[in-house]
Amino acid sequence: MTQSAMRFQHVLCAVAVLRPAGFVCTAVATLCLSLCAQQGPDRPSTSVSPIRNLAVSAPAAASSGAEDASANTPKPENAAAVASTPTFSETTAINEEALRRMLVGKPLFLRGGYLDNSLNFTEHGQLLGHSPQGSFTLNALEVDKVRLTKHKVELEGIRFGLHFVGQLAYEDPAKAVDRVRITPKKKVVKISIDREQVVTPKKKKVKESKSGGLGKGPVASSVAIPAAASTPGVAMEAAAAIPPTVEPDRPADPNSVTTTVSPAHAAKVLMDALDKIFATGLDDRMMATLPDFWKLYYQAAAARTDYRPKDPAVLLQSVVDTKARLQTTFEPPSNEYAQANAVAGMALYHTVIGSDGKPAEIAVGRPIGFGLDENAVESIRKASFTPALKDGKPVPVLLDLVVQFRIYSKRTSVVGPPEPAEKAKAPVLPGPYSAKHD
Repeated sequence: MTQSAMRFQHVLCAVAVLRPAGFVCTAVATLCLSLCAQQGPDRPSTSVSPIRNLAVSAPAAASSGAEDASANTPKPENAAAVASTPTFSETTAINEEALRRMLVGKPLFLRGGYLDNSLNFTEHGQLLGHSPQGSFTLNALEVDKVRLTKHKVELEGIRFGLHFVGQLAYEDPAKAVDRVRITPKKKVVKISIDREQVVTPKKKKVKESKSGGLGKGPVASSVAIPAAASTPGVAMEAAAAIPPTVEPDRPADPNSVTTTVSPAHAAKVLMDALDKIFATGLDDRMMATLPDFWKLYYQAAAARTDYRPKDPAVLLQSVVDTKARLQTTFEPPSNEYAQANAVAGMALYHTVIGSDGKPAEIAVGRPIGFGLDENAVESIRKASFTPALKDGKPVPVLLDLVVQFRIYSKRTSVVGPPEPAEKAKAPVLPGPYSAKHD
């Protein structure tokens, strides 16, 4: 019973008990009718929680109150960082156009240093199978094409190598770098990422009884079977009319694919996988995976200072009595990427030579890139040195080593081409000087 009806009943009871005059009853009845008209039979009570009203309000009402709600929301300190983070509502799903805007044409790094040109990842960004790994200077990537299917994301791009050119102490190491394409022409790097599958729960309906009401029969699925499919001939014709797919859309690892009913959750899983596979620059996680000689280089570059050994007991070559010297010469190997792109030159490495004559801490002073710095450091660690002496005792010192990389050709190659097989000797014909005379 509504509040208007209750008030009307109470007034009538009061009138029946007091039995006032006729005109008083008429006035009271008129007042009750006016109250009923103001309240209305379906007007909700004023004691209902305003939060509940907001939850069940129409979209227009929700949009009208959005300005008041946003006015009371505290503003984040770093609004740019919050705006760059993609957010998804309960019905938002990632689409192909959004992935294009995010990836195509952007200078990226491939985390993990995978060198294969065909890579498959799970929905959580883990590599499927095995791939050789190399320097981050061989893993710059630029995506050209994006294809989003039901089961995976397919990317095609070009791999670039980083070549450090003419870098001096006052130059920014991030700008004195050339990005050289190392993917051969007419070839691309293909990357596929499995997707978490969004499953739509099947709707169920209650089977109707013969009387037209709701019966207690079994629950039937709402998926209707077309009438044409019940005829074998029509079904075969319909199946033949569907064009076969050239390449089936299947996940690379079906056993690891999970399902969800939320498109937003599937989009978040995909975004997390992309973040594990790609880096937009040398971020903290990318720097944590670099070798120590690269970390020391970028730390000095960020501070705009020269490299300083961590051990304060390390002396300079200029303050010792006998300088540390290299006992054996070495030439670090090149690689196929540097040879194919004519990357050669000199690089500088700061090396701490311990009192035992063995290399300790090494830092890149002037890199060359293209994976050659890793080869140089490995060769330095295998080299033999004579320790420095001060007051007749061996001491650790800082030694700067200049390493040269060359381009090998057929003329300068150490190993020559194999000799051709010996041809069979032709028969010697008799002549005036070859014939034997008795």
